[in-house]
Amino acid sequence: MGLGLLGRGVGDIRFLASCGADLIVTDLKTREQLASSLEQLNEFPNIGFVLGEHRLEDFRDRNMILKAAGVPADSPYIAEARSAGIAIRMSADLFAELSGIPIIGVTGTRGKSTTTHMIHEILERAGKKTVLGGNVRGISNLSLLSEVTPDSIGVFELDSWQLQGFGEAGIAPSLAVFTTFFPDHLTYYHNDLDAYLRDKANIFIHQKPGDTLILGEQCAALVQEKYHDQIRAEVTVVGSEGLPAEWALSIPGEHNRYDAALARAAARAYGISDEVIKEALESFKGVPGRLEFLRTVDGVTYYNDSNSTTPDAVRVALAALGSEKKNIILIFGGADKSIDMQQAIDVIPQYVKHVVLIAGTGTDRIRSSFSDAAVHDNLADALTDARSHAQPGDIILLSPGFTSFGVFKNEYDRGDQFTNLVRAL
Repeated sequence: MGLGLLGRGVGDIRFLASCGADLIVTDLKTREQLASSLEQLNEFPNIGFVLGEHRLEDFRDRNMILKAAGVPADSPYIAEARSAGIAIRMSADLFAELSGIPIIGVTGTRGKSTTTHMIHEILERAGKKTVLGGNVRGISNLSLLSEVTPDSIGVFELDSWQLQGFGEAGIAPSLAVFTTFFPDHLTYYHNDLDAYLRDKANIFIHQKPGDTLILGEQCAALVQEKYHDQIRAEVTVVGSEGLPAEWALSIPGEHNRYDAALARAAARAYGISDEVIKEALESFKGVPGRLEFLRTVDGVTYYNDSNSTTPDAVRVALAALGSEKKNIILIFGGADKSIDMQQAIDVIPQYVKHVVLIAGTGTDRIRSSFSDAAVHDNLADALTDARSHAQPGDIILLSPGFTSFGVFKNEYDRGDQFTNLVRAL
């Protein structure tokens, strides 16, 4: 259920098809919209496609439904399968079950991608055999099964949707990291923040005594208050002070030191020395699309923070790069997901000399706060506008604060477009 265009679905389907599974692949997108993904599946006669719709009959008489992220919690198709006793799975939890290897799982509203990649880099430097998966661009979790050996460790970034699968399966990572918790995906969760937290909590709900749960101090009190009677793992609470002050990261921002402290705690739980951890963290270059330095042209520095889809993400990006000079030109805006953006709106004047807006339903909602900003329906025009206000020593920052849908295919498409435009300058 859900083929998509990011490659993860394609890889999972190719793996299952190559194992001889009889597959029905269904997606609400049309054959034309999915052409690039479908091309990669032409060789398999054991795949049937139902595109542009879902049909209830396809959710009967199957051994398993493998659903993609973002399927509505109240989907009538999933309800149909569940009523027939059919297993509902997702690729990350299915990988965890089939591989049988230890899994380090990382979740949180902010910081999960950076923390996941930091942990992976530390383990690799320590000589551990690792597989990186979960919510990682272009990586099919099931195809990773072909790489697994008995001594492998899985390092998985897990969003709230993938953790629905862990909850359904009744399993959890043996080492879980919960970075932060902020309002997010409220359109999907119908403004029910507790429902969002319930999905996130699946990262530890089925942990066993002897497992490890590392909580970032930003969310620790909330998680322990709400779920104190369901936490069986050993709990460690970590904040930015968990990283020695003399350790010098190559990526900016206090939020990245916070993530690094969490990664250090996870690595220590695997017995890795501080010497190795320090080397790995100090050489870590960051994750594409997350406050990613691109280049400096004519004295103006460009950063791609396309994966910024919440007000807190904008706030920490501005705090990381900003100064009293107010030398940031911010490219902001996009599609709404029902989050209060006031936190970002309030901090923007502290660091930003000019705002450029990208069209979208979210931009429509906050438009009155930036009456002198032009709205653009493509990044090329937005970048031209931003450059017209920049002088040597300034920063042009794409940190949208909203989702990408409408103007872009997804946040990766948005980041790729910006990166390509900047590299072409």
